[in-house]
Amino acid sequence: MPPRLNIPPVTRIALAVLGLQSLVNILRSNGDPLPWLSLVPQLSIFYPWTFLTTTLGEYDIISTAIAALTLFHGGRYLERAWSSREFAKFLVVVSLVPNFLCFLLLIAMFTLTRSEHWTRAVISGTTSLQISFLVAFTQLIPAHTVTLFRGVLSLRVPRFPLIYIGLVAVANLTPFISDASLPLAVFGFLTSWTYLRFFKTVFPDLDSSQPTSMRGDASETFAFSEFFPAPAKPFVAALADQVFALLVAARICTPFSQADISAAQGHNFHQRPAPGGVRAEAERRRALALKVLDQRLHAASSNPASRSQSIPPVQPSGPTVQTQPPANVQAAMTSEPSTMLGETHYNPDHDGGEKDSS
Repeated sequence: MPPRLNIPPVTRIALAVLGLQSLVNILRSNGDPLPWLSLVPQLSIFYPWTFLTTTLGEYDIISTAIAALTLFHGGRYLERAWSSREFAKFLVVVSLVPNFLCFLLLIAMFTLTRSEHWTRAVISGTTSLQISFLVAFTQLIPAHTVTLFRGVLSLRVPRFPLIYIGLVAVANLTPFISDASLPLAVFGFLTSWTYLRFFKTVFPDLDSSQPTSMRGDASETFAFSEFFPAPAKPFVAALADQVFALLVAARICTPFSQADISAAQGHNFHQRPAPGGVRAEAERRRALALKVLDQRLHAASSNPASRSQSIPPVQPSGPTVQTQPPANVQAAMTSEPSTMLGETHYNPDHDGGEKDSS
Protein backbone atom coordinates (compact mmCIF):
# COMPACT_ATOMS: atom_id res chain seq x y z
CA MET A 1 0.00 0.00 0.00
CA PRO A 2 1.57 3.36 -1.02
CA PRO A 3 2.31 5.85 1.78
CA ARG A 4 -0.34 8.47 2.43
CA LEU A 5 0.59 12.05 1.60
CA ASN A 6 0.33 14.25 4.66
CA ILE A 7 -0.87 17.56 3.21
CA PRO A 8 -2.06 20.30 5.61
CA PRO A 9 -5.65 21.51 5.06
CA VAL A 10 -5.00 24.95 3.57
CA THR A 11 -2.43 23.57 1.14
CA ARG A 12 -4.82 20.79 0.19
CA ILE A 13 -7.62 23.26 -0.57
CA ALA A 14 -5.29 25.50 -2.59
CA LEU A 15 -4.11 22.53 -4.66
CA ALA A 16 -7.70 21.46 -5.35
CA VAL A 17 -8.74 24.96 -6.45
CA LEU A 18 -5.62 25.27 -8.61
CA GLY A 19 -6.35 21.98 -10.36
CA LEU A 20 -10.02 22.77 -10.95
CA GLN A 21 -9.54 26.32 -12.27
CA SER A 22 -6.56 25.40 -14.42
CA LEU A 23 -8.49 22.50 -15.91
CA VAL A 24 -11.36 24.81 -16.85
CA ASN A 25 -8.94 27.32 -18.42
CA ILE A 26 -7.06 24.66 -20.40
CA LEU A 27 -10.19 22.95 -21.73
CA ARG A 28 -11.59 26.14 -23.24
CA SER A 29 -11.18 25.72 -27.00
CA ASN A 30 -10.69 29.37 -27.92
CA GLY A 31 -8.32 30.14 -25.04
CA ASP A 32 -10.12 33.34 -24.04
CA PRO A 33 -10.15 33.99 -20.29
CA LEU A 34 -13.35 33.66 -18.32
CA PRO A 35 -14.17 37.14 -16.98
CA TRP A 36 -15.84 35.67 -13.89
CA LEU A 37 -12.82 33.51 -13.05
CA SER A 38 -9.72 35.39 -14.25
CA LEU A 39 -8.92 39.04 -13.69
CA VAL A 40 -9.02 41.10 -16.90
CA PRO A 41 -9.24 44.88 -16.27
CA GLN A 42 -11.66 45.50 -19.14
CA LEU A 43 -13.95 42.53 -18.46
CA SER A 44 -13.80 41.60 -14.77
CA ILE A 45 -14.53 44.91 -13.11
CA PHE A 46 -17.99 43.64 -12.18
CA TYR A 47 -16.57 40.41 -10.68
CA PRO A 48 -14.59 41.55 -7.63
CA TRP A 49 -13.93 38.01 -6.41
CA THR A 50 -11.60 37.52 -9.37
CA PHE A 51 -8.98 39.59 -7.52
CA LEU A 52 -8.54 36.45 -5.38
CA THR A 53 -9.60 33.53 -7.57
CA THR A 54 -7.37 34.52 -10.50
CA THR A 55 -4.24 33.63 -8.53
CA LEU A 56 -4.99 29.90 -8.55
CA GLY A 57 -5.57 29.56 -12.27
CA GLU A 58 -3.06 28.68 -15.00
CA TYR A 59 -3.56 28.39 -18.76
CA ASP A 60 -1.20 25.59 -19.80
CA ILE A 61 -0.04 22.24 -18.48
CA ILE A 62 3.57 23.26 -17.78
CA SER A 63 2.59 26.31 -15.71
CA THR A 64 0.03 24.20 -13.85
CA ALA A 65 2.65 21.56 -13.01
CA ILE A 66 5.11 24.20 -11.75
CA ALA A 67 2.38 25.86 -9.67
CA ALA A 68 1.30 22.52 -8.20
CA LEU A 69 4.86 21.64 -7.17
CA THR A 70 5.31 25.09 -5.64
CA LEU A 71 2.13 24.81 -3.59
CA PHE A 72 2.79 21.21 -2.60
CA HIS A 73 6.32 21.66 -1.26
CA GLY A 74 6.29 25.33 -0.24
CA GLY A 75 2.77 25.23 1.15
CA ARG A 76 3.42 22.18 3.31
CA TYR A 77 6.59 23.68 4.74
CA LEU A 78 5.18 27.12 5.50
CA GLU A 79 1.84 25.89 6.82
CA ARG A 80 3.57 23.57 9.29
CA ALA A 81 5.98 26.32 10.34
CA TRP A 82 3.34 29.03 10.75
CA SER A 83 0.02 27.21 11.39
CA SER A 84 -2.87 26.90 8.95
CA ARG A 85 -4.44 30.19 10.02
CA GLU A 86 -1.31 32.27 9.49
CA PHE A 87 -0.57 30.54 6.19
CA ALA A 88 -4.10 31.23 4.95
CA LYS A 89 -3.73 34.91 5.85
CA PHE A 90 -0.41 35.00 4.01
CA LEU A 91 -1.98 33.50 0.87
CA VAL A 92 -4.80 36.04 0.88
CA VAL A 93 -2.44 39.01 1.34
CA VAL A 94 0.08 37.99 -1.34
CA SER A 95 -2.78 37.26 -3.75
CA LEU A 96 -5.06 40.27 -3.30
CA VAL A 97 -2.51 43.06 -2.95
CA PRO A 98 -0.30 42.22 -5.99
CA ASN A 99 -3.37 41.59 -8.16
CA PHE A 100 -4.90 44.91 -7.14
CA LEU A 101 -1.65 46.85 -7.69
CA CYS A 102 -1.18 45.19 -11.08
CA PHE A 103 -4.77 46.11 -11.97
CA LEU A 104 -4.08 49.77 -11.13
CA LEU A 105 -0.84 49.69 -13.14
CA LEU A 106 -2.58 48.37 -16.25
CA ILE A 107 -5.32 50.98 -15.92
CA ALA A 108 -2.63 53.67 -15.63
CA MET A 109 -0.85 52.36 -18.73
CA PHE A 110 -4.14 52.47 -20.64
CA THR A 111 -4.71 56.05 -19.48
CA LEU A 112 -1.28 57.09 -20.75
CA THR A 113 -1.23 55.20 -24.04
CA ARG A 114 -4.95 54.79 -24.84
CA SER A 115 -4.14 51.27 -25.99
CA GLU A 116 -6.66 48.58 -25.08
CA HIS A 117 -3.83 46.08 -25.06
CA TRP A 118 -3.23 46.91 -21.41
CA THR A 119 -6.84 46.49 -20.33
CA ARG A 120 -7.08 43.11 -22.07
CA ALA A 121 -3.99 41.67 -20.38
CA VAL A 122 -4.83 38.70 -18.18
CA ILE A 123 -3.78 39.03 -14.54
CA SER A 124 -3.63 35.37 -13.62
CA GLY A 125 -1.38 32.64 -12.26
CA THR A 126 0.72 31.84 -9.20
CA THR A 127 3.59 34.20 -10.02
CA SER A 128 3.00 36.30 -6.91
CA LEU A 129 2.71 33.17 -4.75
CA GLN A 130 5.93 31.66 -6.05
CA ILE A 131 8.08 34.69 -5.32
CA SER A 132 6.31 35.19 -1.97
CA PHE A 133 7.31 31.67 -0.94
CA LEU A 134 10.93 32.49 -1.80
CA VAL A 135 10.75 35.59 0.40
CA ALA A 136 9.25 33.53 3.23
CA PHE A 137 12.06 30.97 2.95
CA THR A 138 14.54 33.84 3.16
CA GLN A 139 13.03 34.85 6.48
CA LEU A 140 13.06 31.31 7.90
CA ILE A 141 16.46 30.11 6.61
CA PRO A 142 18.43 33.24 5.65
CA ALA A 143 21.92 31.75 6.12
CA HIS A 144 21.43 28.56 4.13
CA THR A 145 22.73 27.91 0.64
CA VAL A 146 21.49 25.74 -2.20
CA THR A 147 24.13 23.83 -4.14
CA LEU A 148 23.37 23.05 -7.77
CA PHE A 149 25.10 20.93 -10.42
CA ARG A 150 27.20 18.97 -7.89
CA GLY A 151 28.74 22.02 -6.28
CA VAL A 152 29.38 24.03 -9.44
CA LEU A 153 26.88 26.71 -8.38
CA SER A 154 26.03 27.67 -4.80
CA LEU A 155 23.48 30.36 -4.04
CA ARG A 156 22.31 31.76 -0.74
CA VAL A 157 18.55 31.67 -0.18
CA PRO A 158 18.14 35.51 -0.16
CA ARG A 159 19.38 35.61 -3.78
CA PHE A 160 16.49 33.60 -5.21
CA PRO A 161 13.76 36.31 -5.27
CA LEU A 162 15.78 38.62 -7.52
CA ILE A 163 16.84 35.70 -9.72
CA TYR A 164 13.18 34.77 -10.07
CA ILE A 165 12.27 38.34 -11.08
CA GLY A 166 15.06 38.26 -13.67
CA LEU A 167 13.79 35.01 -15.16
CA VAL A 168 10.26 36.40 -15.37
CA ALA A 169 11.57 39.56 -17.03
CA VAL A 170 13.30 37.48 -19.70
CA ALA A 171 10.22 35.30 -20.21
CA ASN A 172 8.09 38.43 -20.44
CA LEU A 173 9.84 39.25 -23.72
CA THR A 174 8.26 36.15 -25.27
CA PRO A 175 4.57 35.71 -26.16
CA PHE A 176 4.19 32.72 -23.89
CA ILE A 177 3.33 34.63 -20.71
CA SER A 178 1.10 37.60 -19.98
CA ASP A 179 2.40 41.16 -19.80
CA ALA A 180 1.14 41.21 -16.23
CA SER A 181 3.60 38.52 -15.09
CA LEU A 182 6.51 40.88 -14.43
CA PRO A 183 4.45 43.40 -12.42
CA LEU A 184 2.97 40.48 -10.46
CA ALA A 185 6.47 39.23 -9.59
CA VAL A 186 7.65 42.68 -8.47
CA PHE A 187 4.51 43.47 -6.48
CA GLY A 188 4.52 39.98 -4.97
CA PHE A 189 8.09 40.48 -3.79
CA LEU A 190 7.36 43.87 -2.23
CA THR A 191 4.06 42.77 -0.68
CA SER A 192 5.35 39.58 0.90
CA TRP A 193 8.44 41.26 2.35
CA THR A 194 6.42 44.18 3.75
CA TYR A 195 3.87 41.86 5.32
CA LEU A 196 6.45 39.56 6.89
CA ARG A 197 8.69 42.45 7.96
CA PHE A 198 6.06 44.62 9.67
CA PHE A 199 2.65 42.97 10.02
CA LYS A 200 2.72 39.18 10.34
CA THR A 201 2.07 37.86 13.84
CA VAL A 202 5.03 35.88 15.11
CA PHE A 203 5.85 34.19 18.39
CA PRO A 204 9.07 34.49 20.39
CA ASP A 205 10.90 31.54 21.83
CA LEU A 206 8.99 29.92 24.67
CA ASP A 207 12.09 30.15 26.87
CA SER A 208 12.47 33.92 26.40
CA SER A 209 10.90 36.70 28.40
CA GLN A 210 9.30 38.37 25.36
CA PRO A 211 5.53 38.87 25.09
CA THR A 212 3.35 36.01 23.93
CA SER A 213 3.03 37.45 20.43
CA MET A 214 4.72 40.14 18.38
CA ARG A 215 4.43 41.53 14.88
CA GLY A 216 7.03 41.72 12.18
CA ASP A 217 10.67 40.70 12.04
CA ALA A 218 13.29 43.25 13.09
CA SER A 219 16.28 40.99 12.39
CA GLU A 220 19.06 42.37 10.21
CA THR A 221 19.14 39.16 8.16
CA PHE A 222 15.68 40.04 6.81
CA ALA A 223 16.45 43.66 5.94
CA PHE A 224 15.48 44.68 2.41
CA SER A 225 19.09 45.22 1.37
CA GLU A 226 19.95 41.58 2.17
CA PHE A 227 18.24 40.48 -1.04
CA PHE A 228 20.78 42.38 -3.13
CA PRO A 229 24.47 41.75 -3.88
CA ALA A 230 27.02 43.27 -1.49
CA PRO A 231 28.06 46.20 -3.75
CA ALA A 232 24.46 47.37 -4.04
CA LYS A 233 23.52 46.98 -0.38
CA PRO A 234 24.53 50.48 0.84
CA PHE A 235 22.53 52.20 -1.91
CA VAL A 236 19.50 49.96 -1.44
CA ALA A 237 19.65 50.46 2.34
CA ALA A 238 19.72 54.25 1.98
CA LEU A 239 16.77 54.19 -0.42
CA ALA A 240 14.84 51.77 1.79
CA ASP A 241 15.34 54.06 4.79
CA GLN A 242 13.79 56.96 2.90
CA VAL A 243 10.81 54.88 1.78
CA PHE A 244 10.37 53.55 5.29
CA ALA A 245 10.35 57.10 6.68
CA LEU A 246 7.57 58.02 4.23
CA LEU A 247 5.53 54.94 5.22
CA VAL A 248 5.92 55.80 8.90
CA ALA A 249 4.86 59.39 8.21
CA ALA A 250 1.79 58.06 6.38
CA ARG A 251 1.11 55.74 9.35
CA ILE A 252 1.25 52.68 7.13
CA CYS A 253 4.16 51.17 9.05
CA THR A 254 5.18 51.44 12.69
CA PRO A 255 8.85 51.78 13.68
CA PHE A 256 10.31 48.85 15.59
CA SER A 257 10.66 49.37 19.30
CA GLN A 258 13.98 48.94 21.08
CA ALA A 259 12.67 45.70 22.57
CA ASP A 260 12.01 44.30 19.10
CA ILE A 261 15.50 45.20 17.91
CA SER A 262 17.15 43.84 21.05
CA ALA A 263 15.21 40.61 20.80
CA ALA A 264 16.23 40.15 17.17
CA GLN A 265 19.90 40.97 17.83
CA GLY A 266 20.01 38.76 20.91
CA HIS A 267 18.76 35.73 18.98
CA ASN A 268 15.87 35.36 21.42
CA PHE A 269 13.35 35.92 18.66
CA HIS A 270 12.22 32.87 16.75
CA GLN A 271 9.26 31.77 14.77
CA ARG A 272 7.43 29.69 17.35
CA PRO A 273 5.40 27.07 15.55
CA ALA A 274 1.76 26.69 16.33
CA PRO A 275 0.27 23.15 16.36
CA GLY A 276 1.61 21.36 13.30
CA GLY A 277 4.88 23.33 13.16
CA VAL A 278 6.76 21.57 15.95
CA ARG A 279 8.60 19.34 13.49
CA ALA A 280 9.92 22.29 11.47
CA GLU A 281 11.13 24.07 14.61
CA ALA A 282 12.81 20.90 15.88
CA GLU A 283 14.60 20.44 12.56
CA ARG A 284 15.82 24.05 12.62
CA ARG A 285 17.21 23.76 16.14
CA ARG A 286 18.75 20.36 15.39
CA ALA A 287 20.57 21.80 12.35
CA LEU A 288 22.01 24.63 14.43
CA ALA A 289 23.09 22.24 17.18
CA LEU A 290 24.76 19.92 14.69
CA LYS A 291 26.63 22.84 13.16
CA VAL A 292 28.04 23.94 16.52
CA LEU A 293 28.96 20.39 17.48
CA ASP A 294 30.57 19.81 14.09
CA GLN A 295 32.77 22.89 14.52
CA ARG A 296 33.85 21.85 18.01
CA LEU A 297 34.69 18.32 16.89
CA HIS A 298 36.77 19.57 13.97
CA ALA A 299 38.61 21.98 16.28
CA ALA A 300 39.30 19.21 18.77
CA SER A 301 40.49 16.74 16.12
CA SER A 302 42.81 19.30 14.51
CA ASN A 303 44.71 19.89 17.79
CA PRO A 304 44.95 16.62 19.73
CA ALA A 305 47.70 17.97 22.02
CA SER A 306 45.54 20.77 23.37
CA ARG A 307 42.66 18.34 23.72
CA SER A 308 44.76 15.99 25.83
CA GLN A 309 45.93 18.88 27.99
CA SER A 310 42.36 19.96 28.61
CA ILE A 311 41.53 16.61 30.25
CA PRO A 312 41.89 17.04 34.05
CA PRO A 313 44.11 14.57 35.94
CA VAL A 314 42.39 11.69 37.65
CA GLN A 315 42.00 12.30 41.35
CA PRO A 316 42.49 9.47 43.83
CA SER A 317 38.93 9.81 45.02
CA GLY A 318 37.55 9.55 41.48
CA PRO A 319 36.18 12.25 39.21
CA THR A 320 33.40 14.45 40.45
CA VAL A 321 30.13 14.99 38.65
CA GLN A 322 31.30 18.37 37.33
CA THR A 323 34.54 17.06 35.76
CA GLN A 324 33.23 13.81 34.30
CA PRO A 325 32.04 14.35 30.72
CA PRO A 326 28.76 12.76 29.72
CA ALA A 327 28.80 9.48 27.87
CA ASN A 328 27.51 10.94 24.61
CA VAL A 329 30.24 13.63 24.58
CA GLN A 330 32.91 10.99 25.22
CA ALA A 331 31.62 8.98 22.29
CA ALA A 332 31.57 12.04 20.06
CA MET A 333 35.16 12.99 21.02
CA THR A 334 36.51 9.54 20.26
CA SER A 335 34.72 9.13 16.92
CA GLU A 336 35.61 10.59 13.53
CA PRO A 337 33.72 13.85 12.87
CA SER A 338 33.45 13.29 9.14
CA THR A 339 31.68 9.96 9.51
CA MET A 340 29.38 11.26 12.19
CA LEU A 341 28.01 14.49 10.80
CA GLY A 342 29.10 15.07 7.24
CA GLU A 343 28.86 18.44 5.54
CA THR A 344 26.23 20.96 6.53
CA HIS A 345 24.76 23.75 4.44
CA TYR A 346 24.48 26.40 7.14
CA ASN A 347 26.58 29.38 6.08
CA PRO A 348 25.92 32.47 8.20
CA ASP A 349 26.54 35.82 6.64
CA HIS A 350 29.30 37.64 8.53
CA ASP A 351 28.77 40.93 6.72
CA GLY A 352 27.51 42.64 9.82
CA GLY A 353 28.52 46.12 8.82
CA GLU A 354 25.49 46.63 6.60
CA LYS A 355 22.32 47.47 8.44
CA ASP A 356 18.91 48.48 7.32
CA SER A 357 16.30 49.76 9.70
CA SER A 358 13.52 48.90 7.28
